[in-house]
Amino acid sequence: MEFYITGFGKGFVFWDEDGFLRRIILPGQRGITQSEVAAEARQCSGAHPFLAALEAYLQGRCRNLTFPYRVEGTDFQQRVWRALTEIPYGQTRTYKEMAVAAGSPGAVRAVGQACGANPLPLLIPCHRVVATSGLGGFGGGERLKKYLLRLEGVKI
Repeated sequence: MEFYITGFGKGFVFWDEDGFLRRIILPGQRGITQSEVAAEARQCSGAHPFLAALEAYLQGRCRNLTFPYRVEGTDFQQRVWRALTEIPYGQTRTYKEMAVAAGSPGAVRAVGQACGANPLPLLIPCHRVVATSGLGGFGGGERLKKYLLRLEGVKI
């Protein structure tokens, strides 16, 4: 485990013994307990090159956060998360569009839940999913979502 500091606070990055990313906790992300952080931290050793790329991304110097990862989730969550990785930098998609991309056109709310359960925000860019009537939710909060979208050049 490593932590990173942004203008939004302190976040954490976790990986397994093989170096695969497993979880990113955003600054200000709700619902994360200290015991969860401690349990995840036992899996990590040393530093991870993702941290330098993440810093460059948050400063607008990097557009490509591509690193090997392992995540667990339902089949539907996995389909949504794969579809999220197809959203290009600087673009957004609606929850409806993501439901279609995941092969379940009627599962708009379930897409929102899958985005909320995304263990690797930023790497699996759920911040690029917006509601048809506005911004939509984000685990790191509205302020961070707006920052990320503006950083990528999205007009909001």
